[in-house]
Amino acid sequence: MNANTDAESEMLVILPGLLCDGRMFAGQLAEFAGSQSIDGFYGGADRIAAMADYTLERMPSRCAVLGHSMGARVALEIARKAPDRVTRLALADTGIHLPRPGEREKRYALRDIGREQGFAALVDAWLPPMIGPAMRSDTDLLSQLRAMCLDAGQDVFEAQIEALLNRPDASDVLTEIACPVSLIVGADDAWSPVEQHREIAAAIGGCPLTIVPDAGHMAPAERPAAFNAAIRAWLA
Repeated sequence: MNANTDAESEMLVILPGLLCDGRMFAGQLAEFAGSQSIDGFYGGADRIAAMADYTLERMPSRCAVLGHSMGARVALEIARKAPDRVTRLALADTGIHLPRPGEREKRYALRDIGREQGFAALVDAWLPPMIGPAMRSDTDLLSQLRAMCLDAGQDVFEAQIEALLNRPDASDVLTEIACPVSLIVGADDAWSPVEQHREIAAAIGGCPLTIVPDAGHMAPAERPAAFNAAIRAWLA
């Protein structure tokens, strides 16, 4: 392996979740030299497999991959499609289950708020519960994340919820992952709770799980220092 490939394999590539881009991970991109976020809202893709293809076209030939929320499902699909390109895998604030009863109705209810009241109303209904109680009154944080989500727009939201509602079963991927895996979750993540991550760790066969105190689903932006400490431990 030449020096360039060595350096490339140490790069950190971040895969954002629903309505998110690199602005969600400003604290991580600033902390880890050479890291990159896969931006562009996956080109408007409406399937997880297409999001994985979009990412594979834009990431180094080999790198460490961190997926957050929906992005973790994309990361698992990359591990399925191209396991040789992933040197390490981190899954944050996510799940591996298939759609559960009521999920489709909840996502379509949000979709319809956007269609009927405008996309800003959708974001204002969806975003605050994604943030943990300890940070929900942080107006600067909320304003930054709100602006990011508004830039995604209704069409991206609708494409991404279709991707999530049609997500592939990732259970087979978990038993085949050969690279180091780490899990990270906000202690107050109401959408993807801690216990869900304990189940993922068990399915993988036991892997490190970091619980970020006083953080919700948007843990990377809510508690960047604690989230970065978990990344450093994983990269080490």
